[in-house]
Amino acid sequence: MAATATVQELVEHALAVSTADDCIAIAHHTTSANLRWANNTLTTNGAMRSVDLAVVSFVRQPGGPAAGSMAGSAATPEQVEALVAAADAAARAADPATDAQDLVTGAVTPRWDEPPVETDVHVFDRFAPALGEAFGRAREGGRVLYGFVDHRITTTYVASTSGLRLRHVQPTGHYGFTGKTADLTNSAWVGGATRDFAGVDALALEAELERRLGWGSRRVDLPAGRYDTILPPTAVADLMIDAYWYAGARDAHDGQSVFSRRGGGTRIGEQVARSDVTLASDPAYPGLECSPHVVTSSSGDDRSVFDTGLPLSRTDWIGGGTLSALRQTRETAGLTGQPVTPAIDNLVLDVDGSTGFLEDLVAGTERGLLLTCLWYIRAVDPQTLLLTGLTRDGVYLVEGGEITGAVNNFRFNESPVDLLRRFSHASATVPAFSREWGDDYFSRTAMPALRVPDFNMSSVSQAR
Repeated sequence: MAATATVQELVEHALAVSTADDCIAIAHHTTSANLRWANNTLTTNGAMRSVDLAVVSFVRQPGGPAAGSMAGSAATPEQVEALVAAADAAARAADPATDAQDLVTGAVTPRWDEPPVETDVHVFDRFAPALGEAFGRAREGGRVLYGFVDHRITTTYVASTSGLRLRHVQPTGHYGFTGKTADLTNSAWVGGATRDFAGVDALALEAELERRLGWGSRRVDLPAGRYDTILPPTAVADLMIDAYWYAGARDAHDGQSVFSRRGGGTRIGEQVARSDVTLASDPAYPGLECSPHVVTSSSGDDRSVFDTGLPLSRTDWIGGGTLSALRQTRETAGLTGQPVTPAIDNLVLDVDGSTGFLEDLVAGTERGLLLTCLWYIRAVDPQTLLLTGLTRDGVYLVEGGEITGAVNNFRFNESPVDLLRRFSHASATVPAFSREWGDDYFSRTAMPALRVPDFNMSSVSQAR
């Protein structure tokens, strides 16, 4: 093989040189571009390229197959061979795998032979000039802008000795704008996810920050307590991602989660939310498209290397308010007696019949709070999925259906599962971006805004 190899040649070479009984090779070719700014000035811009390879080797033993994996950067045949040798050795040293299943066979996607898709700084050709105008407008208005945009395209190639040849192209982009008054005492944030930056308007985002900073010209200090609270789609995404991450079938079956049935087993089939609630994942959801196959290089409670290549389709985790499925592998499906429902890289919350937008929920609120986003979210009690965290960059007072000022920050204590029973109003579902989890972990969500009549602000936070 030539010293300069295609990504397909690298994964095929991994299979060819492995001395294990079976082997899976997963290559991620990633290009990315980003801009960052502070104090109304562009500070950095950059572009990166990488090829990462994960090799999973399988060795048959008397007690069943053992698996070993190794991952790292690999752009040359020699780097591939080093990873393969390490994975083969790890498999031979391992005990039989408890999640062992037959490897997925023969799945082949179109365009296997095509090269990776790439991005570069030209993805910002329309955005960047408008950003310069936004700097000028903010400077004239006595505002200071901070923020970043990031775009990356990852092309994944999966090959196995069992016949898998899978290729998937995943574009991922996000943007975040923080605006502050010149004295830095008032801040606001807007952000979102995008696949291509075609519709991201820097001037519109700056105008929204101006509006929110204007709301903050009046400051109202409030004590801790339960408030009629409007959660925008961003904050709903912050919470629902946690609910999804804690929806593992093994933990539920073992009595370790909010989805555990008292007395043993899972709560699948039980009512856990209002009857008009659906929480689902769908690899083909428009605008949130993601991998249509399981691809993983390591096993855990809710993922298995043996499942790589399994096809994914729409899964309702909660349907009609009933817990319909939990994230599970073929192994845990055998344990729980439920269908195989692996994790999918997007999440959508729908409330049947809900229409309108965030502004409509504000207009219908006599007195309450409007949040922007949440951060530093941590689980307090997995049995109830009680979460704690802080509000950030804009908590606003609503009076008589209008926003009349900014309020101090709070620490909250709430369960996202419980909120799905208690909310009183919902807007239509729209693309949403979790500020807490979207940058690095989970950016593909669509959520409604929710109004919760008794959201628990457990204490006042001094964070600004």
